[in-house]
Amino acid sequence: MDLSATTAAAKELVDNVERVITGKTRAVELATIALLAGQHLLVEDVPGVGKTMLGRAIALSIDGSFKRIQGTSDLLPADITGSTVFDQSTGSFSFVPGPIFANVVLFDEINRAAPKAQSALLQVMDEGVVSSDGDLYDVPKPFFVVATRNPVEHHGTFPLPEGALDRFGLSIEMGYPAHGVERRVIEAQLLAHPVDEVEPVMEPEELVAHQAAIRSVYIDGSVLDYIVSMVRATREHASVALGASPRASVSLTRAAQASAVLRGRDYVLPDDVQHTATAVLTHRVLLAVQSTDVKTLLDEITGSVPVPVESNPAR
Repeated sequence: MDLSATTAAAKELVDNVERVITGKTRAVELATIALLAGQHLLVEDVPGVGKTMLGRAIALSIDGSFKRIQGTSDLLPADITGSTVFDQSTGSFSFVPGPIFANVVLFDEINRAAPKAQSALLQVMDEGVVSSDGDLYDVPKPFFVVATRNPVEHHGTFPLPEGALDRFGLSIEMGYPAHGVERRVIEAQLLAHPVDEVEPVMEPEELVAHQAAIRSVYIDGSVLDYIVSMVRATREHASVALGASPRASVSLTRAAQASAVLRGRDYVLPDDVQHTATAVLTHRVLLAVQSTDVKTLLDEITGSVPVPVESNPAR
């Protein structure tokens, strides 16, 4: 596929979602980058800032199926993946798919789900299949999980282990809107919600093709070294208890490729790495001391890594 077509589709997708998520261009762009890169998205923010609407708007924009899972302490793995049941009419067992079988799956308040339920989701995110009684069932393609987590709510929650967080390619925050933006949000919803008017800008099959095209984006060896050095630097800093994994290096590479295409290029620049690094690394880094926040420390770490002087896009 011509990458210019992917660029046009990506920009149209961003514009479409922004009709619902007003004044949050960076968050929408990073969500689009995660989608194009074939990565899953973690949204960490307080209630009521548009996390659910973001997932719905993306699903409507790609004309894909959408399912929502509410994280609760009594949620079972079968409530997510589905289960095999006995059909009395046929006298045989059959598999009944759970809500995980959708193009876009919103897992709301994932940290309220018990570890067993979280593990069931993470296995599907990793492998793209559901295992039930020895049989494997493929989830639809494209498959995009948007999980939300309230960072200030701790009562009745289960912390996501580091291995679980590592399965999410990018994490974002929506943040409260500015005064004027919040007023526009109210005005836009006086008669109906803007999400009800979202029209598809592509089909699921087209998105799969665009995701494949992203992987063909050229990335120079010097930029790959830059990515590896940046990720390795998170493991070597004295204030870090657990740095980013090699999976983070892959995620950062994919995100940088998608960022390049969104910006109209068929090659990756260090700017693309810098543009996506915080979203890729923040949820993967565990601090040894809480004297600073992760983002401030990441700014220090990433700023200390030498930037390639030349990134020749010549093949």
